Order: sequence, then C-alpha cells, then structure tokens
Amino acid sequence: MKTTIKIHKYLLTFISALLLFSCNSNMVFDEYKSIENHQWNAENKINFIVSVSDTISTTNVFINIRNNKNYEFSSLFLIAEMEFPNGYKVVDTLEYEMADVYGNWLGAGFTDIKENKLFYKENVVFSKKGDYKFNIQQATRSVYDIEGKNTLKGITDVGLRIEKVKE
Repeated sequence: MKTTIKIHKYLLTFISALLLFSCNSNMVFDEYKSIENHQWNAENKINFIVSVSDTISTTNVFINIRNNKNYEFSSLFLIAEMEFPNGYKVVDTLEYEMADVYGNWLGAGFTDIKENKLFYKENVVFSKKGDYKFNIQQATRSVYDIEGKNTLKGITDVGLRIEKVKE
C-alpha cells in the first residue's frame, strides 16, 4: 500500500513538472537582474548576453520591470541597446506607462511588488548566430532633474525575456 502511494506521489510530481515546463515551451531566454537597494542610477546599465543559434524562428523581446510602491512616476523612460554579434547596434528610447490615470499600478502581482512585461521588439528574427548583447538604462527624469543625476527609486528588478512567436 505504501509503495503504491509513493509511486503515485512521484508520478504526480513528474506530471506536474512536465505540465509546468510545457506551458513555457516558447521561452528562449528569461533572466532578471536585481537593482541594489531598489535605487536605479542613470549610469547603471543592466546588461544581458543572449547566445543565439536559431536563425529561423520569429521571436518577441520583452523588458520585464518589477517595481514597488516607492516608484514615484506614472511612466518609465528607458534607453535600450541591442548589439548584434557583428558589432552593429540598435538604440531605442522607450516610454512605458506604469500606472493608470487614477494612480493604480499596472502590472501583475498581489503584493507591493508589481511585475510589468513590456514589449521591446516584436517579430524579431535573429539573423546571425552568436552572442547578442542587450543593455537597458533608465532615462526617467523629474521636472527639476535636468541633468539626470537623480536615482530612480522603487525599481527592484530588471529582466529580459525572449519568446518564440506562437504560430
């Protein structure tokens, strides 16, 4: 009797793990970097290196941001850079809404931490094999911060996620 329960327990665990991983089969890359003391300095670039071997699949690239209640703005400005294996760079200035017009945080989460999955690049085909470098830098400024020297409070983690486009 104990052996049967033990086998069922392992089988249930195996099936649960299989379902968990199969639901995420379109994920190519997913990594987060924590922001020290939840204060993101404008000079602090968050770097990711993605090794690409698939030059056929179409992917979407997301920037993931986790913020807490100490974030002071309703939007977020970022400078994102993608460097190809051959050294070619694409630099984008991005703006994302972080709160609605009533001041309610956008994103997922039931605690003080909200997670935002923000589109960066859609329908990308990485045409060259090799390492792609992604650098993300905050460029959010208050009205009185003309030189951009203030740190951005309340950002806890910055992530990069690449997913294959479902056909």
